[in-house]
Amino acid sequence: MKLTTLTLATLVVSALAGCQQETAPGPDVWAVVNGKEIARGEVEKNFRSRLSADSPAPSHEEALSMKLTILDELINSEILLERAEKMNLVASDAEVEDKFTESKTSFTEEDFQRKLQDSGLTVDDLKSDIRRQLSIQKLLNREIAAKISITDQDVTNYYSQNRAQFNLAEPQYHIAQIVITPRPDPSVHNRKNDKATNEAEAGRKAAMLSQKLSAGADFTQLAMDYSEDASASTGGDLGYNPESSFNRSDPLLKHTVLELKPGEVSRPIQLRDGRYVILKLIGKESAGQRELSDPQVREGIRQMLRNRKEQLLRAAYLTEARNQSHVTNYLAKEILESSGKLPADDQ
Repeated sequence: MKLTTLTLATLVVSALAGCQQETAPGPDVWAVVNGKEIARGEVEKNFRSRLSADSPAPSHEEALSMKLTILDELINSEILLERAEKMNLVASDAEVEDKFTESKTSFTEEDFQRKLQDSGLTVDDLKSDIRRQLSIQKLLNREIAAKISITDQDVTNYYSQNRAQFNLAEPQYHIAQIVITPRPDPSVHNRKNDKATNEAEAGRKAAMLSQKLSAGADFTQLAMDYSEDASASTGGDLGYNPESSFNRSDPLLKHTVLELKPGEVSRPIQLRDGRYVILKLIGKESAGQRELSDPQVREGIRQMLRNRKEQLLRAAYLTEARNQSHVTNYLAKEILESSGKLPADDQ
């Protein structure tokens, strides 16, 4: 019995010693996901691509926090991409090329190359990211989206329980805008990185955009390319606004909105603060109760219920996928062990 106990103790000590002698990953490995390393360089490249030249540099703590977030995103992507590979859902070269070409359509070649240079990314980086995104989307479409079913009864039940929210106290206007300002805001960006710097430039830019719209250019694309407002990222779409909300705006803006018919685009109007605005009235809802028989009401409810369920299932799916994966986040361990002081040279 003594021999057995001694042998067991020896084995335990040997096992512990063996664990301690395992080679730890180098300083340039910031995470390992199911045996796949995520390099520091990949995180740093993503980090640099998200920095704005017009914004102040983040503090050391802010930079590390951003990198932890980016690393967590890369970990999640790696887990989902691994699943996509096992299910033969990896995007093909043709799919990647089509998406890559589509992403360039709103840029001149010169603008595209400048954007690449500013972000610190290469064409191969972009294509790799596109392949990853398309593959993960295929996975989530099969595993989640394809399995969601919103029935007519679900729509009816929601309407019955929330009937009051479909009773409009006043007319609602669904508008989109393109904003040009003579005083550019460094925190606001558009796809062309095109901003007027004075009143004369703002006037010329407004006239140029109005001419493009008259020639049939797409309002949403022009807003994303040229608008100097936070709504540029959504194509200028401001959603539905009650008529009373325009009482707080420039009187000329309110007058223009009320005069437009659905689908119409205004001429450029110059507001009292010097900005030029081009407006599009996408739709209008009259005051009163909107009934379930209205196709827009039914489709709006159906899409909202679907989005809710998809968001919930995606979160649950990712949580379960992480539970079944072996993940080690070395950057997080370093930061904790150094009380946030390491790595010291990562900015």
